[in-house]
Amino acid sequence: MKRLFVHLLPFLFLSVTDALAQSDAPVLPGDRVAIVGNTFADQIRIHGYLETLLLQRTRENPVSIRNLGWAGDMLTLRDRPTNFPTEESTLTDHKTDVIIGCFGLGESFEGEAGIDGFKKDVADFIRSHRGKKYNGETPVRLVLISPIAYENLGRLTPKHEKRNQDLEAYTHAMGAVASQEKVPFVDLFTPMKYIMDEAGASRLTTNGIHLNSYGYWAASRFLFDRLVAEDGETVREQPWRIMIDAKEAKGSAQGVTLANIKATKTGVSLQVTETFGPTLTPPTSESLPPQLSEFRDRLVVENLEQGSYLLSIDGEPVASASSAEWELGVVIDSSPAHLEAEALRAAVNDKNRQFVYSWKAYNQVHIVGERRSSPSGRALPAEVIEFNEIAKQRARSIQGSLAPKTREWRLIRVSD
Repeated sequence: MKRLFVHLLPFLFLSVTDALAQSDAPVLPGDRVAIVGNTFADQIRIHGYLETLLLQRTRENPVSIRNLGWAGDMLTLRDRPTNFPTEESTLTDHKTDVIIGCFGLGESFEGEAGIDGFKKDVADFIRSHRGKKYNGETPVRLVLISPIAYENLGRLTPKHEKRNQDLEAYTHAMGAVASQEKVPFVDLFTPMKYIMDEAGASRLTTNGIHLNSYGYWAASRFLFDRLVAEDGETVREQPWRIMIDAKEAKGSAQGVTLANIKATKTGVSLQVTETFGPTLTPPTSESLPPQLSEFRDRLVVENLEQGSYLLSIDGEPVASASSAEWELGVVIDSSPAHLEAEALRAAVNDKNRQFVYSWKAYNQVHIVGERRSSPSGRALPAEVIEFNEIAKQRARSIQGSLAPKTREWRLIRVSD
């Protein structure tokens, strides 16, 4: 049997992303995580890819995430409406174990002249949280995330080369401070720029700066692998890699376990237990660059008799290909498990929406303005509390839906 696919991910392009070697991953099972920062942080909650991946990784002891990102936030400029709850109170209410900070884009517009001040602001941010016990027991842990690169969209993105020079400089500056302060750091600039520069690649942003859904799918994948890496090692549970020898009725896999492999006259059958959730389907119909295509789940079946074969899972048709194509490996991204993963992501997005309604009320006129004495204004405090309770209920429901499943896979020849 040929060797199983090697999970060759482009983490060499992350260069030195961790500020220090760690025995533990930056985010651990059961952690209560808060995400703070700019528009990048704010939009992570809308797309839900990162949180879904983290829940899949920690389903026996799920993480709990609250997103406090705010469009336009910078380290020293984080304006809030009158009477808005303090960040510390929200972190304490969530019993936060880990803060993930996403900054650097807004600050980078100061150019080279602003780098020294930026380093000081990063250090001040770290020290402002250091030693705080928002969970009531242990000091909070911090993780810093760099800005992404500026995508070249032609005339829509003037001076993109200069902008990327500045963004790269600020990324290096943040990494240097993180190293000095012994805080984990993830360089998103380098891998995202590498993908953006790939010839013929799909757009990752709407305007060069703000990621689209596909961009968040890609960025969340890079983030996930670094946030759960132990001792600098990349994740091995995902993507799924399943390899079957139809003649010998043997197989090997990562991300799932195999049992009862049986060769039949028309193909092969087996039981697959999902030890780790599937890769979320990329939100694009276009082909992926090599760096991202490696993230997709694949099934390889060798030694099939010549013909066309249909894969069904629990009786549901999933993929059809020739024996030669199965030999090379076929992408699996519409199985029942993949559909359930998308349902999980939708549930995550709904939970986040309920939390935002409780935390970031959009109509301030009902809070501090002329309508605060109106019936709707008087009702708002109770509604805010109710939305927070709904968010907590949604989170509990999500955590109760993460049990692994075993399914019946069948590959049957449908034509010669």
